[in-house]
Amino acid sequence: MKKLLYLLPLLLSSAVQAQLYVSTNSYMYAKDQVLYVKQDINLQNNGNIYLRNESQLLQGTTTASTNKGQGKVSVFQEGTSDNFDYNYWCSPVGNASASTGNENFGITMIHRPTTSTASTPATILPSSNSNGTANPLAISSRWIYKFLSSISYSQWIYVGAASTLAPGEGFSMKGTSGSDAIIVEANGIQNNPGGTGAQRYDFRGKPNDGTIPVTVAANNLTLTGNPYPSALNVNAFLLDATNNAATGIAYYWEQDKTVNSHNVGLYKGGYGAYSPISLGSNGIYVPATFNSYNSDGSLNGVGTSSGLVIERKYAPVGQGFMIKGASNGTVNLKNSHRSYYKESGPLSQFERPDKPKPKNLSQTTNSTESETVITEAQFKLNIILNNEFTRQIALVFLPEATDGVDMGIDALSIAQDDLPNDAYFFLDNNKYVIQGTSFDIGKRIPVGVKATNNATIKFYVPEVTSFDPDQMIYMYDAANDSYHDIKNSSYQVTLPTGIYNDRFFVTFVNAVLGVGEVTKSNFGITQDNAAQTFTLQNPNLADIRSVTLFDITGKSIFKKNNLGAHDKYPFSTGGLSKGVYIVDLVTSDNQKFSQKIIVNNHKE
Repeated sequence: MKKLLYLLPLLLSSAVQAQLYVSTNSYMYAKDQVLYVKQDINLQNNGNIYLRNESQLLQGTTTASTNKGQGKVSVFQEGTSDNFDYNYWCSPVGNASASTGNENFGITMIHRPTTSTASTPATILPSSNSNGTANPLAISSRWIYKFLSSISYSQWIYVGAASTLAPGEGFSMKGTSGSDAIIVEANGIQNNPGGTGAQRYDFRGKPNDGTIPVTVAANNLTLTGNPYPSALNVNAFLLDATNNAATGIAYYWEQDKTVNSHNVGLYKGGYGAYSPISLGSNGIYVPATFNSYNSDGSLNGVGTSSGLVIERKYAPVGQGFMIKGASNGTVNLKNSHRSYYKESGPLSQFERPDKPKPKNLSQTTNSTESETVITEAQFKLNIILNNEFTRQIALVFLPEATDGVDMGIDALSIAQDDLPNDAYFFLDNNKYVIQGTSFDIGKRIPVGVKATNNATIKFYVPEVTSFDPDQMIYMYDAANDSYHDIKNSSYQVTLPTGIYNDRFFVTFVNAVLGVGEVTKSNFGITQDNAAQTFTLQNPNLADIRSVTLFDITGKSIFKKNNLGAHDKYPFSTGGLSKGVYIVDLVTSDNQKFSQKIIVNNHKE
């Protein structure tokens, strides 16, 4: 069971106006708890709050923060990079002074835990010293940068040891080398076990709260992240209707941690893309493709997909990510976007692909909000370019998706234009790595390819989720009017130098099949649980003699006869119990087609 601790006003004196007041030299210790404060917090000098064992602090302020005081909140987070690799961060705290409201942050506010409540400030190394260490904790100021509304990756702003990071501004930081065996929590996690880059940091300062504005610019990226001492519901932030100055997509830095060098020319890394889809969705993440770079930061070459599968719906404490501006303006991080969701849960990761996850959400009910989980029908498409570069893109099927660009669904590629070889969905005359569309068996979805020097291009589908297992997926090549099964096999072609935006298409029907031949690819059946309807698609206008619905035991639920030749037939499932059903179709020339549907009319 989740544990909720509501903090009521403490009327200690007539001068106290805070919703939570911690007096001088006092403290509050939270272990495996959520602390909820309806309004502001007043932490007097040396009055502290310790958040331990995945405890989190949430507040209900609906405007700018009015937190005050020189006391501090202490919250832990483990980085996942060693002294050669970057993590992107966004601090949950700022400077603690008598001033009211959120304040700036700097790496001098990061500490090394020594007991469950005590810690020592990290040593801040000069920019001439590149390597951070675990024991004693030392952070190299050389790698602390921010990225504000820029289109060029060369325009990083050096921060170093200065306390100039505004609330909501993300920053880059390399990790540490060595190990630190101190264990300060009951979970048995060391400060740094060595060799994995899992360095524990203690962020100490005034807790960030309330509405935090982030400036964005059209077509430019901004590094931001979770600025609170609690989890951030990334879906709620990205899909907030008032945040339409951004595209509704988050981009996460991934780096090849087997490369141990500070030489930019040896770096391998890239950005994965996250589409939230809807508030209840788990979202869709496509991993980064690792590129290599020249010493000036320009692109040198391309490599394989990282292959990481990382859950992104709830950003844990300290997680940084990029967003892209749709127009010049401001987006706001708000307390309404915050959630009590533990990082040990199945939908929150600080880039830990090897962290064990529960098998289903019912095993980890740790959010303060009821969780309606939606997994959309989707599949991933891998395109191997010249046997050295894998681009993964994702196609998701949504009844509400348009054939144009939908905020929070379609994820624009942010790969550099100077890639010699690349692949993408070609949508609205641009390149996308995630595309949402409504399913129609007759659709052709364009896949663009850029090729250089007779590049070899190979298409195949590595992963299908919640999509009809019997539905075929083809790659149509318009150059020779050919169809190729990419679900059970692959299609490979060699291309001269050029950009091919109108040659390759994902399709679901092989039009080369004889007109009178009825196969599974000639029909499609989709179940829409929100509308309580399943729809039979009949693009070739076959004459339908009957449609029968059976439950899993073989009992006939209904049968419709003599339906004629129409392109679509809707059928209600509103009166059905949750379960698996079989649709049987028979044409007038006695050809048969069957497909399973899953009905879930239960309202969470």
